[in-house]
Amino acid sequence: MPWQDNSGNRGGGRGPWGQPPRGNGGPNNGGGRGGGEPPDLEDLLQASRQRLKRAFPRGGGGGRGGGGGGFQFTGATGGLVGAALVFLWVISGFYQVETEELAVVTTFGKYQSVTGPGLHWHLPTPIQNARKERVETQNEMSIPATSGRRSPGMPEGLMLTGDKNIVDVAFIVQWKIKSERVAEEGDQLPGVAKYMFNIDNPEILVRMISEAAMREVVGRNTLDYVQTEGRAEVAQDSRELMQSALDAYDAGIEISRVNLTLAEPPTDEVNEAFRDVQAAEQNQATVIQQARQYTNQVVPEARGQAQRILEEAGAYAAERTADARGQAARFNEIYAEYANAPEVTRQRMYLETVERVLGDMDKIIVEEGAGSGVVPYLPLDQVRRGQQGGSN
Repeated sequence: MPWQDNSGNRGGGRGPWGQPPRGNGGPNNGGGRGGGEPPDLEDLLQASRQRLKRAFPRGGGGGRGGGGGGFQFTGATGGLVGAALVFLWVISGFYQVETEELAVVTTFGKYQSVTGPGLHWHLPTPIQNARKERVETQNEMSIPATSGRRSPGMPEGLMLTGDKNIVDVAFIVQWKIKSERVAEEGDQLPGVAKYMFNIDNPEILVRMISEAAMREVVGRNTLDYVQTEGRAEVAQDSRELMQSALDAYDAGIEISRVNLTLAEPPTDEVNEAFRDVQAAEQNQATVIQQARQYTNQVVPEARGQAQRILEEAGAYAAERTADARGQAARFNEIYAEYANAPEVTRQRMYLETVERVLGDMDKIIVEEGAGSGVVPYLPLDQVRRGQQGGSN
């Protein structure tokens, strides 16, 4: 017999879980439960429904069978719901700023302050809002060269130099948002706020200003200067000009670096000619350097030789001066002796002079009448040998 059959003929009048069937009434109506039996699950659900109905009574008709409108909140439940909504609205004002970010807080769209990294709170929307920007991120923009070395649609890199030549220029610009939190002297907004409020498309602005500044700097200089030793100066002057223009626009952007990657004539033929010119200039610089090295080697040697000649001349002058002074002193001494004995001194001076003059002569003079009647014998070889030995 199925469990829905509660006739009592079989099964002892009990349901499928071993309990008697319920009466038509509720738990308090005449059907009742036997003592000691566990509560029925449906009774528990019914009791829960009664509690919900008491908390949220239905309007319009009364009674459980009456027609219904929506739930009508009481004052207590309305207060709880309102408090929950206010709490959610208040906590929606908390926001987190990352390490590389700054947040600009606005009140009804007007600048209020700048907050740094960390957890912060502002009056919730729509009173205040916080917009975050990555101020430590380096943005890079490449300004390419002419169509032969770039993708279609990019701006031309041809520029006119100060000497009326055309140069093909490509460069890279690195920029970031200014990271100061307080407005500088004379400004109303800090850099990150200027970036948010004063410009619409920073990429286009940086590109236009970069191209204009590079063209102006290239137009001030010659082609040779831009291509060779002036590349670093051109990049630095362009960076300064870009920064001044962005500051004039109150863009809140800082140019970190400008790198000039290409500066060549626009055609291969002209480029080859300029390469030859650059090679010749390099050869010229090499020759000049070699000449300077030769000068640095020869000039010190010449100066040393000149100094040696001067020192030798000084020594010769000192020698001649000392000899002259000695001769003068000797003459004075001889004169003093001559004054004392003129004849003896005169004879001595004569003999010394004749000895000095005839000392090296190899001739022998025989006085007339010497050895008359006899053939004189003179051992000339011995005499000459003796003179040579005496001279040695």
